[in-house]
Amino acid sequence: MVGTGTKAGELYKAPKGQVVLVEVPQMPFLAVDGLGDPNSEGFKQVVQALYSLSYAVKFRLRKSLGLEHKVGPLEGLWWVEGAEGMSFEELLSRRAGWSWTLMIAQPEALTPEDLERARAELRRKKGLEGLERVRLERLGEGLCAQTLHVGPYAAEGPTLVRLHAAIARQGYAIAGKHHEIYLGDPLRAAPEKLRTLIRYPVRKA
Repeated sequence: MVGTGTKAGELYKAPKGQVVLVEVPQMPFLAVDGLGDPNSEGFKQVVQALYSLSYAVKFRLRKSLGLEHKVGPLEGLWWVEGAEGMSFEELLSRRAGWSWTLMIAQPEALTPEDLERARAELRRKKGLEGLERVRLERLGEGLCAQTLHVGPYAAEGPTLVRLHAAIARQGYAIAGKHHEIYLGDPLRAAPEKLRTLIRYPVRKA
């Protein structure tokens, strides 16, 4: 395991095949909770709502504050109740029971009032499914270990084995939810070209 990154750019990087430590501060996110298969139409609608609202926020902050910012990548927290001891293959077979929180990081300048104005404007233009479920919240994971997986999500197994082994080898234990950060467009990229940053909060064992 190498380094401890704290700069914003380092939070979204990890060389393929390496596990790095990062200190993740409290940050604002647009977030929405759900349950079930990520291949479902409902999941795709939530992703569209998150991206659309994030861009609406971007344009509103540009207009009101002159603030320019890049819309961040889609992120997801994933967990399954009672999953202790399950293999990766078992978890894959139980997609209907997956709980998730999808998120996109936002600028510190975003206020609840700005969010509601952006939501109202987007509602008038598009009326997206899932738009009303999106909330503004803060999340800070503290010390985390992360690595880059390249390829289909269903092939993450070996990457997870390496990540878990590296965490244990350095005297740490997992202390939070499975966190994935989707670099690029997860709905459009070819499966073999998907780039997913996999992150876990950790603590000394």
